[in-house]
Amino acid sequence: WSDAFSSISGGYTYEITVGCSFFYSGVKLLLHGLCSNTTVKSLDLKGNNLRTLGAEALGKLLRQNKSIRSLILEWNSLGAWEEGFSFFCQGLGANNSLQQLDLRNNQINHQGAGELAMALKQNASLQELDLRWNNIGLLGGRALLNCLHSNKTLKRLELAGNNIPSDILKAVEQAVDHNQDRQTILSETQNRTYILSKEVLSLKDEKTKQFLDLMDTIDKQREEIARSSRMSAARVSQLQEALDEQHSIMNSLKAKLQMTEAALALSEQKVHNLGELLNATKQEQTSMAEHHFTELQQQRQEGADREGKLLRDLSAASEKNLLLRNQVDELEKKCKVQQDHLFQVKQDLTNTTAELKLRAVQAEERLEMEKRRFKQSLEDMESLRVKEVDHMTQHMEASGRSMQDRIQRLEAVRAALEEELSQVKAAALSERGQAEEELIKVRNQARLEEQQQLEHLEEKLRLMTESRDEAQNCCFKQKQMVAEAQAKASQLSLQADGLRRRLEQLQQDLNSKEEEKVMEVNKVKVELQEQIGHLQAERTAQDGLREKIAALERQLKALSSNHREALLDKEGEISLLLEKLRVKEADISRMREEEAQRASFLQNAIMAYVQGSPLGTHSSRK
Repeated sequence: WSDAFSSISGGYTYEITVGCSFFYSGVKLLLHGLCSNTTVKSLDLKGNNLRTLGAEALGKLLRQNKSIRSLILEWNSLGAWEEGFSFFCQGLGANNSLQQLDLRNNQINHQGAGELAMALKQNASLQELDLRWNNIGLLGGRALLNCLHSNKTLKRLELAGNNIPSDILKAVEQAVDHNQDRQTILSETQNRTYILSKEVLSLKDEKTKQFLDLMDTIDKQREEIARSSRMSAARVSQLQEALDEQHSIMNSLKAKLQMTEAALALSEQKVHNLGELLNATKQEQTSMAEHHFTELQQQRQEGADREGKLLRDLSAASEKNLLLRNQVDELEKKCKVQQDHLFQVKQDLTNTTAELKLRAVQAEERLEMEKRRFKQSLEDMESLRVKEVDHMTQHMEASGRSMQDRIQRLEAVRAALEEELSQVKAAALSERGQAEEELIKVRNQARLEEQQQLEHLEEKLRLMTESRDEAQNCCFKQKQMVAEAQAKASQLSLQADGLRRRLEQLQQDLNSKEEEKVMEVNKVKVELQEQIGHLQAERTAQDGLREKIAALERQLKALSSNHREALLDKEGEISLLLEKLRVKEADISRMREEEAQRASFLQNAIMAYVQGSPLGTHSSRK
């Protein structure tokens, strides 16, 4: 078995299931053989009664094997053998490949749970752990809960049927959920770093392509210069040959006067031809300059196209930022629900930020090393043309302008966000003012209604008093009708009692209405407080957005500083190249002056020779 499984290096062996009838020594040999296997991904040893030696073999397997992702050990009573289970836990702590582990019905007590907790503190790959139907208890549950503070990879932990209190189970669930959220955040950060690294590599490739294009153009110009130098050397040799011919003609003129005049005519024609050749060379130089100018225009158009692509990439990045902001808002809502665990989340976030900073520092160091190498390679390349340097300077200035435009756009976006915040605040203040105005209107209406009711009652009382006075006058006037007046008075007293009752009822109604108004006012106050709470929450959200905006501004500042440093470096390199080009131009001008001096010396020598000959004197006399 050990030889068979250790020799497997490919094929279709991905999952092994061992039943209950498998012999104990066979399981041991199987585990020993799997230690060097690299193809098995899943191992099922359910119900095989593994003891101390089997647990030790499992621990050895977990230490040495790097390919198994899923391990099922249900119904094996591993917790009954403390030494073997401790060795198994040590192997689990040293493993970095296992993702799923099933330990159901293994008689694991609180001591075994403590050893498992120590192993989970060291393990950084296990994502799912099933411990149902064991004897972990309160102490084991606490140990597992404490280990989850240091383990950040475990996503699923099943603890049903272990006599663990519900509060510990809830805390464990919350810790596992926190690990899930943390891993999602880590995956998002990794994706972002991957995208940023891709963008950096693409920018590097573009820069290398630009550099190679420049080198190709430089090589072409070098070849053209070499060709022009060869042509000039050939022309100089032709001129020297012509001069030699003229010397031979002048020697022959001493013998024959007639041939001298023909030779002089021929020499004049040759001088005219040389002038035409010089004009042709000048025209060729102008055509070459025009050709270079067209090439520069084409390169400028290509730079504009690249800038358009960069702007599109920036728009896509802005859209991604908006999506990320929406995701951040959703995460903030989740964080509001989980306010009890904010402190732990902050600690985790600080740790992750520290790791990200370390990675950023490492990335910056790598970028600096690459910059140094790039500078060394640029220092080796010493010759560039003035027009190409101007093109590069214009391109860099255009890129700097585009970056400044982008910064201005981002600042405009920031201003727009601040204006939106101010508008939201103004809307909240206006709503609050409207609510207060509505309260004032309700109070004024209640007061007006009360005043109207009181005036109505006063009018009724006044009418009653007038009727009473009339009745008394009638009593005084009509003494004979005393009985009738007394009856009327009794009726009036009864009416007065009814009116008093009505007044009391009205007062009760007024009191009830006042109570209802007070209740309504309290409800309005509660609603206003709720609105104020919502506004405060919105303020906190706005503060978060401001912090994010500040972080983005810091990132932009860092990017701008990096771009400025790169621009400064390139400007220094450009200045060095300009100095070298100036030196070369001075050499070229010096060479041209020397060639002009040589040509003038030759012309002066020819003229002196012609004038000094007897033919020249004879022609001058004529």
